Amino acid sequence: MTVPRDAYLLRIFLGENDRYGGRPLYEAIVLKAREMHLAGATVLRGLEGFGHSSRLHTAKLLRLSEDLPIVVEIVDSVEKIEGFLAAAEEMMASGLVTLEKVTVLQYGAP
Repeated sequence: MTVPRDAYLLRIFLGENDRYGGRPLYEAIVLKAREMHLAGATVLRGLEGFGHSSRLHTAKLLRLSEDLPIVVEIVDSVEKIEGFLAAAEEMMASGLVTLEKVTVLQYGAP
């Protein structure tokens, strides 16, 4: 599989407790990206953050350590990303989705 030098970075911001089809939403997104043959996906777990509700989610305090921020990052061609967005939108009840142009310097072994 190759990724074009001029690619796009899709970022999906959600909460650790968000679910789809009985599993964590971030897991469902990664599995759908794999099923659709995107170049790859990475899930990042945040230590602290807030979203549209302004409620702080943090790992510092045990009572607030649930529902930490999650970011799913996917890089691929604009065509593949746009095709994937329709599937991702069906899975998400809330969250933030961003898209930006990136330059791929290396993908796979050098």
